[in-house]
Amino acid sequence: MPNLIRQLFITTLLLSLFSLSHPSNVIAASQPQNFTPTQIEKLENLFDQALNTSNNGDFTNAEQLWTQILKQYPDNPAIWSNRGNVRLSQNKIEAAISDYEKAIEIVPLAPDPYLNRGIAYERLQQWSEAIADYNQVIELDPTDPVAYNNRGNAEGGLGEWEKATADYQKASELAPEYAFARANYALALYQIGQTQKAVQTIKNLVRKYPNFADMRAALTACLWSQGKKGEAESNWVATVGLDPRYQDLDWVANIRRWPPTLVDSLEKFLKIR
Repeated sequence: MPNLIRQLFITTLLLSLFSLSHPSNVIAASQPQNFTPTQIEKLENLFDQALNTSNNGDFTNAEQLWTQILKQYPDNPAIWSNRGNVRLSQNKIEAAISDYEKAIEIVPLAPDPYLNRGIAYERLQQWSEAIADYNQVIELDPTDPVAYNNRGNAEGGLGEWEKATADYQKASELAPEYAFARANYALALYQIGQTQKAVQTIKNLVRKYPNFADMRAALTACLWSQGKKGEAESNWVATVGLDPRYQDLDWVANIRRWPPTLVDSLEKFLKIR
């Protein structure tokens, strides 16, 4: 199920470390070095370039830029974490974990490197390790909805769907507009047999977000299982128009990571069609 990688950034003048999701929370600061104004300007430009390149999805070049900055600021956890993020985006999972561990070593009370390392562990299907990292995030910030959502993902990987349901519910309560947490909650409800509540939650999400392909696809599977073929077909047409990946059951099961019961329902719909 979807994870949110959180990036860290540094203000270029003070080189202070913040979390993008909590911009008012300063969690570390680097001591200024004896740079000339020209050197400082070059470093600021390099940092801006690295950040923009990362945000634009040019991860190969972004990794090179963060590495250049690390040569000058090897003790800044934000840079290690940001390089870890672009490495993870290239599926360099072990290298990303190494970068997150360095960030954690420097600032052990910063939640984001733990959260991102948890995502990396999930990529390796090391569910227990991921849960341990999400537990650490929640200990540091009990109001972090992403940590609860992601812990639910890892619990789902272990087949612990009751726990996952509770975590998704908590995430959606903490952040009512966090649509994917609510979606994950609905899917988990379906898995544990609370189908009526699951379908109603899915319908509510589709009503609020008509272009939410994930919920359109889920509603298709649910309606087909209820024998409502016309409604199922209508939602499926919308789904494929929004995101054709839902035609690939392997993607749904292993990348999107729907719960198995709902994957089975979608498979039955696709086979009969």
